[in-house]
Amino acid sequence: MLHSLVRRHALPPSTQLRCVFFSTGTSVSSSGTTASPDPHFMVEYLVNTCGFSADDASKVSKSLPCFQSTEKPDAVLGFFRSHGFDGANLRKIISWKPGFLCRDVENSLAPKFKILRDMGLSESDIANVVLRHPNILYLDAQNALLPRLKVWESLFGSREILLRNLRGYNRFLTTSIENVVRPNLNFLQDECGIPEDRVSHVIKGHPGFIVQNPESLRALVDRAEGLGVPRGSGMFLWILDVLQGVSTEKFEAQLKLMNNFGLSNSDFIAAIKKFPRFLLLSIELLQRKMEFLVNVVGISPSDVALRPVPLVLCLEKRLIPRFRVMEILKAEGLWKSTNKLHVFFSLSGPKFLKQYVLPYEDKLPKLREVL
Repeated sequence: MLHSLVRRHALPPSTQLRCVFFSTGTSVSSSGTTASPDPHFMVEYLVNTCGFSADDASKVSKSLPCFQSTEKPDAVLGFFRSHGFDGANLRKIISWKPGFLCRDVENSLAPKFKILRDMGLSESDIANVVLRHPNILYLDAQNALLPRLKVWESLFGSREILLRNLRGYNRFLTTSIENVVRPNLNFLQDECGIPEDRVSHVIKGHPGFIVQNPESLRALVDRAEGLGVPRGSGMFLWILDVLQGVSTEKFEAQLKLMNNFGLSNSDFIAAIKKFPRFLLLSIELLQRKMEFLVNVVGISPSDVALRPVPLVLCLEKRLIPRFRVMEILKAEGLWKSTNKLHVFFSLSGPKFLKQYVLPYEDKLPKLREVL
């Protein structure tokens, strides 16, 4: 069971290193070995070593202690640079948490980078992961970071999927396993009765779903049930995943829009139960696609609700070009397709070419031009 895997990897509380430096009241030499009472010292240091503007350096310096020595920040900056952080990325990290300049390279930073490298990430991958998940640098290497990586590898089912998600923008690694992930897993499986494989399937592609606040997840379940979607439905979990990104206000606006096209509330709910992803569209884009499918292509609103997949296809790169292909074939008396229009629009690129373009390419080379 997913939650049993989590239990086997219980995590101790993470520790956080704190560095405190005190001004000695002495001047700073050109080698930067002693501290200075001059309040502009750290501003100048950040400008000269990292390329900050004077204004940005002033803001960052307010979160820094006075340094007895620049040895430690020099070492930190050197470490980051040796691992592929350029000036802009370096400034991003320091701006986010100036206290990183107080870190001990050998005992704090280096072990975390080694763990990520041992997981199979390249140097460039590690730089991207740290930039996207900077809280990693606050996790204790052996007691927090490594155990969490093992838990997520179990949840994803493979290291390959773990690495893929680490390379993405999903902020899941620094979420508490004990307080968030485990309660959510228990709730979905034990209280909602959702099978483990279904939960796992969603987590692999959308780890952000399982790291939301447990109370928020319960509220989503209430929303889905309020739409008439039973917990035992195969689409229930996917609807929860989509509703996570759709506010009540946006949902009401989408419902009103579809009502304006002649769809009833029940038609709208039926479309959600079949393919909920269209709810993620902006109101403006949903309207444009409905206008195209209904007013230009000629699909009835009820048929759109019955087969809503075309709503999530790209208007400019998929729907409009393929409709032009259909118009050309009809004008030439070559339209022989018996496919429903939702199938016509949904076919993969190679299958579409094979069925609707290649057989007529010699006679109608312009078919290629409109795609």
